[in-house]
This record gives sequence, C-alpha cells and structure tokens, in this order.
Amino acid sequence: SPSSGCPPGGLAKVVLTASGGAFRDYTKDELFDLCSSDPDFIQKKATTHPNWDMGAKITLDSATMCNKGLEVIEAHYLFGASYDDIDVVVHPQSIVHSMVEMQDTSVIAQLGWADMRLPLVYAVSWPHRLDMDYKRLNLAEIGSLTFKAPDHEKYPCIALCYSAGRAGGTMTAVLNAANEAANEMFRANAGLGFLDIPRLIEGAMEGARRE
Repeated sequence: SPSSGCPPGGLAKVVLTASGGAFRDYTKDELFDLCSSDPDFIQKKATTHPNWDMGAKITLDSATMCNKGLEVIEAHYLFGASYDDIDVVVHPQSIVHSMVEMQDTSVIAQLGWADMRLPLVYAVSWPHRLDMDYKRLNLAEIGSLTFKAPDHEKYPCIALCYSAGRAGGTMTAVLNAANEAANEMFRANAGLGFLDIPRLIEGAMEGARRE
C-alpha cells in the first residue's frame, strides 16, 4: 500500500532470506559424503538449527531448505509476484528476514533478532505495534551481515518448489504432501536418508505429471 512505501505497481522483487539450516557450513561434497559415511550424525544434525528454535519438523525443512521454497510459493500468492521476481538468498546471521525491491531499485528490509516471539506478536497485534521488553536490535553488536546465493545442487528442494509453483494446479499440494511424508519418515528413522527427501518429492511430482 502507499502508506507502507509501496504504491500500486511499485513492487519489483521479493527477496526471502534463509539461514542455510543445519548444514550451511558444510560444502555440498562434505554433506553428500557424510550422508553416506555417517547417516546417524546427519539424522541428529538435521533437526538442530543454528539460529532458531522452531521444532523438529520445521528445522528439518530448513536443513533441506524446502521451507524456503514453500515460502516462495506463499509469497507468490500473498504479493501477486511472479516466480521470476521472487529470490532466495542465504543469510547466516538471520537478522534480515525479508526484503522488497521497488521499481526504482531501492530496497526495504525487515530486521530483527532470530526470535519467533516477534512475528507471533506482530501477527496477533496487527495493525498495532506493542511495546515489548525484548532485547533491542543492536547493529554495532552484530558487526556484519553476509549474504550469498543458495547452492541448488546442495538444496534441490528450492528448485522443486519453484517448479511446482510454476506448474500450478494441484502440484503445490503434491509437493507439500510429499515433503510432509518424507520429513516424517526421515525423523522416524524409517530408512529414508536425508538425500532421499528431495528424490521422494521429485518422484511424487513426476507421478502427478503423468496422471
């Protein structure tokens, strides 16, 4: 809306930030090797988040970055943005939570500590802003903020989500249901490996395309 600094037609791009999840500090090759050599470590590590306390299911989605792909689909419907105009960047500090780029190339960002209480308070108090006794954001204390493009070979779920979104119809429901099943199977240690999660999702989507 104009009051928020974005008049009609002013939005150019939505930028979603991702922490990179449990395996952000591992290269693709290191992650793939560990999946083969030490699956027990992967099983435990995948549900341990470096920044957020969100519960095992969402934490595993963060490790595969399927959570961010699902947010891409959400952003498409919430803001009416084309999938070509929604980007994902890895931001390890989890201080910048989202950004919008305007047609004039200026960018507005939303910042805050990695604390789930803040979005919850915002959701229940909107359109008001409550006076909370949370720790104030101190950029000098943080020191630096870094960003990089996600490795799509390391995180194939991102591309699967874009593909499902662009396909439209029921494909996003197929993707979500397949991820829910794969996530649950992995956490139950039911014989589904970490790298099998995107494979199961892709297989379900291929099956849906053939029907």
